[in-house]
Amino acid sequence: MHSTLFQVAQRRQAVDPHRHGPLPVKGAMADKSPCKKSCPEVGAGSGGALLGGGGHRAHYSANANAGAELELEAKIQRAVEFKAEGHRCYKQKKLREAIGKYHRALLQLKGLEGAAEAGGGTAAAVVERSFLGRAGCWHRLTEGQKALVESTEIECYNSLTACLLQSELVNYERVRDYCLKVLAREKGNFKATYRAGIAFYHLGDFDNALLYLREARNCEPTDTNVLRYIQLTEIKISRCSQRDKEVCV
Repeated sequence: MHSTLFQVAQRRQAVDPHRHGPLPVKGAMADKSPCKKSCPEVGAGSGGALLGGGGHRAHYSANANAGAELELEAKIQRAVEFKAEGHRCYKQKKLREAIGKYHRALLQLKGLEGAAEAGGGTAAAVVERSFLGRAGCWHRLTEGQKALVESTEIECYNSLTACLLQSELVNYERVRDYCLKVLAREKGNFKATYRAGIAFYHLGDFDNALLYLREARNCEPTDTNVLRYIQLTEIKISRCSQRDKEVCV
């Protein structure tokens, strides 16, 4: 009996907060734990970021790259589709609609440089900028995609000059500029060379006109339009030379 009462008293003394103070809390125990410095919690401070952030970043980067590749391919395909629509409009003699389609195709390809380089603006403003600027996403394209982009751009610019030359009021300066942009990438392009000669002729620059027309004749020696414009240009140069002589006399 006495031994049982003694054991109960001992148990009461062990849990009595007034005699021995409050029981230790988890925080106090954690402070004394030897794992506090050597085993930091995951996600606490920079250590957690190093443990868990790398994998997430790599996963996000892979997804972002895959999405960017799909977007690039989509832009190229939309450009090709707009170009095809422009050709259909051109065949139907809908020149204004055709010009709009070619501009929209070039806008898609301009977008490959990224929003920062593209600078926004209208379709006409896009084709006035530097031809085939290669910033932004260009290095991520495959060789096949690059070839398709360049051929689409060249074809669109050549088609634009064909439309402009059939307009009621021909903007020969724009025709000249578009032709020179094509020739900067594809020297010897017959259409661009011949039309550049026409543009220079109507702008009164007969020396350059003759230069480009003779180059076009080298590509197509029997083309009657080229031969006719060469003849007209030589007549103009001869008359100008005659007037210069008369002024000097």
